[in-house]
Amino acid sequence: MLRSDSGSGDDSLDGLLNRVPRCPLTPSLSPRKRTTSQSKSEPPLLRTNKRTIYTAGRPPWYNVTGTTFKEAFVIGLCGGSASGKTTVANKIIEALDVPWVVLLSMDSFYKVLNKEEQELAAKNEYNFDHPDAFDFELVVTVLRKLKKGKSVKVPVYDFTSHGRRKEWKTVYGANVVIFEGILAFANKELLKLLDMKVFVDTDSDIRLIRRLKRDISQRGRDISGIIKQYNTFVKPAFEQYIEPTVQAADIVVPRGGENFVALDLIVQHVHSQLEKREITVRSALASAHQGQPLPKTLSVMESTPQVRGMHTIIRNKETNRDEFIFYSKRLMRLLIEHALSFLPLKPVCVETPQGGNYNGKRLSGKRITGVSILRAGETMEQALMAVCKDIRLGKILIQTNHDTGEPELHYLRLPKDITEDYVILMDSTVSTGAAALMAVRVLLDHDVAEDKIFLLSLLMAEMGVHSVAYAFPKVRIITTAVDKEVNDQFHIIPGIGNFGDRYFGTDAPSDWCESDEGMDF
Repeated sequence: MLRSDSGSGDDSLDGLLNRVPRCPLTPSLSPRKRTTSQSKSEPPLLRTNKRTIYTAGRPPWYNVTGTTFKEAFVIGLCGGSASGKTTVANKIIEALDVPWVVLLSMDSFYKVLNKEEQELAAKNEYNFDHPDAFDFELVVTVLRKLKKGKSVKVPVYDFTSHGRRKEWKTVYGANVVIFEGILAFANKELLKLLDMKVFVDTDSDIRLIRRLKRDISQRGRDISGIIKQYNTFVKPAFEQYIEPTVQAADIVVPRGGENFVALDLIVQHVHSQLEKREITVRSALASAHQGQPLPKTLSVMESTPQVRGMHTIIRNKETNRDEFIFYSKRLMRLLIEHALSFLPLKPVCVETPQGGNYNGKRLSGKRITGVSILRAGETMEQALMAVCKDIRLGKILIQTNHDTGEPELHYLRLPKDITEDYVILMDSTVSTGAAALMAVRVLLDHDVAEDKIFLLSLLMAEMGVHSVAYAFPKVRIITTAVDKEVNDQFHIIPGIGNFGDRYFGTDAPSDWCESDEGMDF
């Protein structure tokens, strides 16, 4: 039941009307703060002028078979217009204190208006609160992909032009998804995707006051138009379509973001559900596939005297840094050249300067993209760029959590439209395969075809080869050498040492070290 407690405080109707300007063009108006929808991803980070530092990572969301095991926990927030849904969402995000939270706003999914509908909207005569105003099919598609851990593109709706902007926002990597909107509970297929349903119950007078303040200051609208729209569409739609959906709610939150007791209950429940979904990957990898023959998808460069000589130099602990870098680069160049021979080629005929025809080969596909697993994988980029002209590059930062021993995704930057590309995934060494497994899963979540992924590494352990091949049997694995053992610290034996430290000349302090599987804190 709605409460009538709006007669005091900053949201009181009398107090607001005394302060509201009579004309939307009055100079005292604050500039519009937001004219577009606000769906966003919230990885934990610190920003400086020059860099972004991610302070917590995303733990594995898949099992040792590489398939998504841990779906995102989806919270649905419903309530009337200006009821405080976004405030509640932000308070939940703050209190949860978990990495990789996505806030998805229903405002992003308004349908694009035709010319006639835009004219009605300009006169405040279009009903934006009716279910027909939303693209529920797109909402369900996007939320279903996010729940499964996939990368999705979310439209950005422009409230001034009543249309979608050309550039859609890419959202990825959700442990928790918070979906908020006035009609979040109005669709049966949508309700099935919500793990927890919260209805934000705020007094109608307070909602009207907030709507007036928001639409005047942020959307440049006048009072008479706002009130006309409220009485004609907003209030009737709330009573007919929104208020009845409170029956679907698991929790009703009166007073919105000020109700700390309700927020605590929500946060406690979400934490308990996330704990049930925790999985371990690295320990499972370490005990799997022992004694199995090496997979057919593995290609090891021929151990010629030159290759064996370079391995002798870079494996020698007495080799100085300059020589280590020089011979590592030589080996990387050979590895890249070797890997490119596995790309599919199509026959092509070209005319030579002498007028003759030459029957040759050309890449059968759109293009090649390189993706390095930071930091050591980045050392292979130069060799790739030397061989593939104008190649696009992406980066994935995976670090090992010192407390759990599990890999965590901290950062990724992938080129646009990567789905049709052949992807060269690079890491200097692969021991258990935990970091490589996560990187491949990221690429698959961005709709890169499994058989278009080539994992390249200077040195691999048999355990890592088996782990990747078992999870992703279509991924081509290419290396210069495979060692048989991994020790208790997941280092390759006999191995090459800490490749990143030897290449970059860094000596990690006692509480921070980079292993073969990303960086440890």
